[in-house]
Amino acid sequence: QVQLVESGGDSVQAGGSLRLSCLASDDIYRDKSMAWYRTAPGKKREWVAFMTAAGTADYNTFVEGRFTITRDNTKAAVYLQMTMLKPEDTAVYFCNRFPSSDAVSWGQGTRVTVGS
Repeated sequence: QVQLVESGGDSVQAGGSLRLSCLASDDIYRDKSMAWYRTAPGKKREWVAFMTAAGTADYNTFVEGRFTITRDNTKAAVYLQMTMLKPEDTAVYFCNRFPSSDAVSWGQGTRVTVGS
């Protein structure tokens, strides 16, 4: 039973790129804004980017044009294309509704490690 399943994390060098994927249950995804979040070592979870059901996207300030969020409504999937990765992007990345809801359990996340 799919709830939220993230994948695509890896270890890369600074300046590298990764594409994260999230598969969601339809009841979580349909007609909802979806977002990527991250939890860096020793820090609280923060939102990275979100996209409304209509396709409008917004990004946290630290993204600085390096990431692109997309969604595929036919698959209930959300993607995060990350480029020009920095060591400070090292974190576990999660997807969920935006804003997140206590009614939706978080997935396991996918780990991104960026070496300097």
